[in-house]
Amino acid sequence: MDATRAQEISSSESMVSVSYNGQSVYIEHVDQSNGLATVHPLDNPTNKQSVSVTELAEQ
Repeated sequence: MDATRAQEISSSESMVSVSYNGQSVYIEHVDQSNGLATVHPLDNPTNKQSVSVTELAEQ
């Protein structure tokens, strides 16, 4: 995924399925200039991590 699409998903009012390493995640924030996204697993909102947007996959 690219940073622009990640930003579109995080700003969207509808839920878009995204995975990171095979796990469904929610995109909280996208840093487009650095190509990073803050995500958390859908089942564990306190487990936030910063990952490269290229490691995210839209399902």
